[in-house]
Amino acid sequence: MSTTDGAIRIHLAAHFPGVNNATVWTDPRSGSQIDFSSFIHLARTAERGRFDFFFLAEGLRLRELKGQVHDLDVVGRPESLTVLAALAAVTERLGLAATVNATFNEPYELARRLASLDHLSGGRAGWNVVTTSDAFTGENFRRGGYLDRADRYTRAEEFVRLSRRLWDSWRPGAVAADQETGVYLRPGGVKSFHHRGRHFGVEGRFNVPRPPQGHPVIIQAGESDEGREFAASTADVIFSRYGTFEEGRAFYTDVKRRLARHGREPDQLKIMPGVSFALGDTDAEAAENAAEIRRLQVGPQTAIAFLEQIWGRDMTAYDPEGPLPDIEPETGDGVSQGRVAVKDRAAVAAKWRAVAQEKGLSIRDLVIEMTGRQSFIGSPATVARRMEEFVRGGAADGFILVPHLTPGGLDDFVDRVVPLLQERGVFRAEYGGPTLRDHLGLKPPEEGS
Repeated sequence: MSTTDGAIRIHLAAHFPGVNNATVWTDPRSGSQIDFSSFIHLARTAERGRFDFFFLAEGLRLRELKGQVHDLDVVGRPESLTVLAALAAVTERLGLAATVNATFNEPYELARRLASLDHLSGGRAGWNVVTTSDAFTGENFRRGGYLDRADRYTRAEEFVRLSRRLWDSWRPGAVAADQETGVYLRPGGVKSFHHRGRHFGVEGRFNVPRPPQGHPVIIQAGESDEGREFAASTADVIFSRYGTFEEGRAFYTDVKRRLARHGREPDQLKIMPGVSFALGDTDAEAAENAAEIRRLQVGPQTAIAFLEQIWGRDMTAYDPEGPLPDIEPETGDGVSQGRVAVKDRAAVAAKWRAVAQEKGLSIRDLVIEMTGRQSFIGSPATVARRMEEFVRGGAADGFILVPHLTPGGLDDFVDRVVPLLQERGVFRAEYGGPTLRDHLGLKPPEEGS
């Protein structure tokens, strides 16, 4: 991110690891995903590091593999907005953001919850807007799987637009205080709303005052063309999946160029890829640590589970330390439920097979190779320099860090990398304002925007 004075400013956020197999459970330092103390530790560490925000993902149904609960994923974690409301009481400046599904919630209810969090935290709420079209998740809700995939973003766009209208329905100064009568509502302080759209038909009066930020910060993580366009028109932050420089810069360039047709400037949308890291006293030691972390993250059972997701069939008969079997993937629904669907199994399988043959990889080594690795590996000085190069080169505005340990996985980064970023003049030494919008350098929205 370039500021008005031309300097580079890196944005940082902390992702509480969970939902998938990124956490190394076998590490003796690995803690609970449910105890509030875990959330407090990671959030306070992020705030000590002057991070922009703390982020929680969401899962609306337990993932299944071959009809059974997938026991390699996180289960039983508390509802995110409840956790964030509690964290508001034990943090002071850190932004508090969560994924909340726009397919299986209602605008009035969710707008109230987000406005309440923004008030309780003094203007620190953020909402990661996601959509779901699969019937598997929908079975947990009264609407089931009715929503066509093509309607995901039309509903989400209308959802966000209506939520902003609700937040704007309270005029500035609507609530007043009187020594004799106490707090009261000024006449005309709240506008009624009447909305008739494709997905929602609601009317009435909103019962929570306008949030301190005006609108909570909107985050979006869509990768499709529709998702990118939705982000360009609506979002304040994109949670990108691109952790390599080349892919990151291509995504960054594509999304930023879309902003102009929505009347927006490049700095009105921050692109922050989710990244992991591995540190060491030297670059060589960090590389060894990274390799060990990946071996722990992708054990034999996990390797076969990933293969089954790509091939869409039972692969338990194959040795994870052996070669890739010479069989073709299934074309049906597959054996994995609750994960992002593989759109073209044959093409993905062909790519995996080519890599395995070229490098002589076993199934487990292939999964390690193809399912991601630590984005930043090196000594603290190397990681700090590389992060600056990433942002200065137009591949990101900052990063959402995903540590491999709960809850202490961010400690070394805050203790060893953040001071170097501060010395380089690319990261704040102190918060500049009280709200999440202040941290991100976003202007408050005008009423009705």
